[in-house]
Amino acid sequence: MKFDIITLFPEMFQGPLSESIIKRAREKELIEINYHNLRGFALDKHKTVDDTPYGGGKGMLLKVDVVDRAIRSIELQVPSTEYRVRKILLTPQGIRLNQDKVQQLARDYDNLILICGHYEGFDERIREHLIDEEISIGDFVLTGGELPAMILVDAVSRMVPGVLSKGSSNEESFMQKDSNGKYLKEYPQYTKPDNYNDWSVPEILKSGDHKKIANWRNNMRKY
Repeated sequence: MKFDIITLFPEMFQGPLSESIIKRAREKELIEINYHNLRGFALDKHKTVDDTPYGGGKGMLLKVDVVDRAIRSIELQVPSTEYRVRKILLTPQGIRLNQDKVQQLARDYDNLILICGHYEGFDERIREHLIDEEISIGDFVLTGGELPAMILVDAVSRMVPGVLSKGSSNEESFMQKDSNGKYLKEYPQYTKPDNYNDWSVPEILKSGDHKKIANWRNNMRKY
């Protein structure tokens, strides 16, 4: 899986996407993450990426021509027509990111181009003509699309074969549904010491009866 992130602040990604599971996945070449500074696609000497809105109003909007050049530059590197690319705008107006969407992106595409907004927003023509979909991480506003992009990369990367140990994600929250189609959460887990401040580990987990333990865990997977 390849991620191309268009952003005004590529340095923001270095820590979160250079540690732990994501770091190991990159080292194994299971995922590839590239950062594209939007200012590099501006043509004027001041590297202008935004301008005032037509009709007046507060704030500045990212320019359609600069974003278009950035996307086209990435698309020029697509190896073949069979290479499945998805262009995603990170916005509060987008569809809500959930585990179904994460799995679909990991399954159906080879390359995700993520466009991070900033300032007041985007020229509407970016939405209308340059992207495939908009995705939101929740009903709130952030200073930019960088944090949502990090969350999406992390969540999708975990679904790429080989990134996690085999079977390790099967019982995690949101990975299974009940007969009514509702997501199941992960069951409670405990480790040593078995008694701390009079807070005890459930006796059934120490019983050695694997069938009873499995039933208990299944019953504890709350919505």
